[in-house]
Amino acid sequence: MIFPVYVYGHPVLRKVAGNIDKDYKDLQQFIADMFETMYDSDGIGLAAPQAGKSVRLFVVDTTSLKDEDPSLKDFKKVFINPLILERTGEISPFNEGCLSIPGIREDVSRESKIRISYYDRDFNFYDEWYDGIRSRIIQHEYDHLDGILFTDHLAPLKKRLLKNKLNGISKGKFDVDYKTVLPGKRGRSK
Repeated sequence: MIFPVYVYGHPVLRKVAGNIDKDYKDLQQFIADMFETMYDSDGIGLAAPQAGKSVRLFVVDTTSLKDEDPSLKDFKKVFINPLILERTGEISPFNEGCLSIPGIREDVSRESKIRISYYDRDFNFYDEWYDGIRSRIIQHEYDHLDGILFTDHLAPLKKRLLKNKLNGISKGKFDVDYKTVLPGKRGRSK
């Protein structure tokens, strides 16, 4: 099932998500639906709050970036109850976008390397280091679990300049090819 994507202004995007356990209802189906929603939306990552669920889970699949970076061809993962343990390396800007903030892309500065612990879809535990684009994608999706959007990382002046566009998104003034949910609404068709 393809979920609608919750957009800027919806309260679920600002909540700190809660941990889940291996008995979470229909977990494997939820994960499959998360991937299906991400693919339908042409995304490379999707966090559960973006699908309306305030739980600590996100999925990533960078296969679509393999032509730009061959090392990304097999990076498809599920992160359950992730915890970033360390952030290190050079802080550098990179242009980011988000399915929940359609039509806006901005440079966001993040650390180049992270250490993260998490469970996979079968509840096997991992403690791993990631760098480069993998690190950036993980940090972006991880932020969603803490109620943080990429626009929160922007300078105050840049945020003020984007205010009208962001307010427009919360009112449905955007054009995307995937289903969305606006603040105070149930859903919106493609």
